[in-house]
Amino acid sequence: MNRRQFLAASGTVLGAGLLPASAAPVLKGRAEHVISVWLGGGMGQIDTFDPKRRGDPARKLAGSYYDSIATAVPGVRLCEHLKNLAPLMDRVTAVRTVNHDVIDEHAAATNRMHTGRPISGTVTYPSLGSIITHERGPTADGAPPYVLIGYPNVTRGPGFLGAKAGYLYLTDTSQGPAGLSRPDGISASRQTRRESFLRDLQREQPATTDTRLRDYDAAIAQSLKLSGPEFTRSFNLADEKGDLRARYGGEFGQRCLLARRLVERGVRFIEVSHNLNFLNGAGWDVHNAGILKQHELIRELDTAVATLITDLENHRLLDQTLIVITTEFGRPPEFDSGGGRGHQGSAFTCVLAGGGLKHCGAHGETNELSKKIVANPVSVPDFFATIHAAVGVDYTKYLYDGDRPVPVTDNGKPIAALF
Repeated sequence: MNRRQFLAASGTVLGAGLLPASAAPVLKGRAEHVISVWLGGGMGQIDTFDPKRRGDPARKLAGSYYDSIATAVPGVRLCEHLKNLAPLMDRVTAVRTVNHDVIDEHAAATNRMHTGRPISGTVTYPSLGSIITHERGPTADGAPPYVLIGYPNVTRGPGFLGAKAGYLYLTDTSQGPAGLSRPDGISASRQTRRESFLRDLQREQPATTDTRLRDYDAAIAQSLKLSGPEFTRSFNLADEKGDLRARYGGEFGQRCLLARRLVERGVRFIEVSHNLNFLNGAGWDVHNAGILKQHELIRELDTAVATLITDLENHRLLDQTLIVITTEFGRPPEFDSGGGRGHQGSAFTCVLAGGGLKHCGAHGETNELSKKIVANPVSVPDFFATIHAAVGVDYTKYLYDGDRPVPVTDNGKPIAALF
């Protein structure tokens, strides 16, 4: 082979190696909204969506804390306390092989499961909700793109994307966001005068190129717009039929109902927190005696999410709305000295429902004790890429922190079987 032949052959081989990566189609779903349910503390997959043989804390026999039941999908079983979700699993995929390397630190794991990557000392990464907000905005004029039903936290925030990709938050479904309500004594006419004064002051100021100030002005304008009756009506849950509200259940269920109403109003991304009204004193972080009432949390989750799925379906919104259930890590099959469980990041379950995906009940397989991954591992970037793809965000794209390129999903690849 002479030099010319060698170069020609090398070019052919190199081109063949590069072509599949560059030509791989970017998957794109048809969902328009995301309702993200956050289970703070670490939901134990072996006691919920990936049950195994029955264990016994008294005998230190590793295994599930509860019995399992069959579902609408043959071969897919759930914990006995997920009885309302079981017949709906043909609209659901429990991704049983999510994994990361954070074990003992709740804050770091919470950050990982909101931003999709490790904490950086030089970059404040945006959350999943903020990226989707940045890329897609609200679906209707007069609605915020991102609402957090729970306490604010930097892990949920916009990071380097700025205030325009931030969230509106509330902690009580009995009233709307406090920041949108006029203080007592401020009448509608007085509010109108204040807004007029603000516009006069803004006109007197020279135009600024500082993006932080421009984002702040945009946030003020949006807040004033959202304080009107059209949007705040979304928070009046009394408009809903009493039997539907009862089916959703307590405070967490009412948050899920509010999430459906916000989807109707045009909100793109809603996070609903399930770690503010602990029923067992410990929430999903079931060390020691915290596990004794874990079943109450599971039942509350089951009731609310099953009702949310059927309610969205009745409103013809399920295919447009991706429901996501995440937590910071899972729990090991072994029991600790107090009969509860520790932390496990090597294999745990996150859940997807609706959103127009091709659901299969469960994706991925763990071993006989849900401790190690046997088939189809899904990294956190892969899971995030699946969410982005479902809602039409290009997961191969780069965002920029100044002139520094940052991949949207830390180079994750979606679960292709769901599209």
